[in-house]
Amino acid sequence: MELYPLKVFLTVATEKSFSRAGEKLLRTQPAISLAVQRLEAELSEKLLDRTGRELVLTDAGKIVLEYCRRFENLEREMDNALAELRDMAAGRLSIGANESTCLYLLKHIESYRRLYPKVKVQVRRTLSSKVPAQLIDGDLELGVVSYDPEDDRLENRIIYIDHLSFVLSPQHRFAGRKSISIKELGMETFIAHNVLSPYREVVIKAFQRAKVQLNMDVEMPTVETIRKMVQKNEGVAFLPKMCVEQELEQGLLAEVEVEELRVDRKIRLVYPARRALSHAANAFLEVVQGPKSE
Repeated sequence: MELYPLKVFLTVATEKSFSRAGEKLLRTQPAISLAVQRLEAELSEKLLDRTGRELVLTDAGKIVLEYCRRFENLEREMDNALAELRDMAAGRLSIGANESTCLYLLKHIESYRRLYPKVKVQVRRTLSSKVPAQLIDGDLELGVVSYDPEDDRLENRIIYIDHLSFVLSPQHRFAGRKSISIKELGMETFIAHNVLSPYREVVIKAFQRAKVQLNMDVEMPTVETIRKMVQKNEGVAFLPKMCVEQELEQGLLAEVEVEELRVDRKIRLVYPARRALSHAANAFLEVVQGPKSE
């Protein structure tokens, strides 16, 4: 099977239009339509439902589309490998991370860019739970997560140990305390992140064990919005320490230790176990494992 018809089909499926696909591939609409027809004939499957106003993928079309994306990823890997043969410093590096772990990456990316200025670095913000699958499928080369994926197809290295920080406004009645008991928090309003995570479950179970009510009456979509609400004394929150270090230093937030709830967050760099890493990725591994990350 030739790869060109697959590329045409991928473009048509992505653009949802033969004409737009033709413009993108610099081909006429009849040529695009013919390429898709030939692919359907070769596979003996109808890939597109053309009866409506918009193109709709059939079940077979959805399967073929997934493999087209994998072929595209393989082609990108080939291009990167050839670029590296011509210039050891060239290439592209894609890293997946969620909102909080993106912050941890910043200092390492700065160091990496100073050493390898020709490498194009792309950090994709993605749900932490999706990083392992994206690594296995080849959509990402490296990922940063705060849990062990427990998958034989992936390798992971602990590169930083953070902890959950109980933060509140400097005007809060607990702000002057060094530590408090979880039993004192039954009347507090907690500003929670609306993305489920293992650490959210750890906090919930700790309150259940202590038989203390956990009032998560407000849920916000980002760490930034949670920080702002806590600063305004609208509630309290558990946030990764790395996400509030600057606010703590500036006195915009206060941190108090919860005696029964010390939760470490092990930040892990994750990558495929059975696929060779590019020089760019290997170099990044070396950067994050420097003295500052031990």
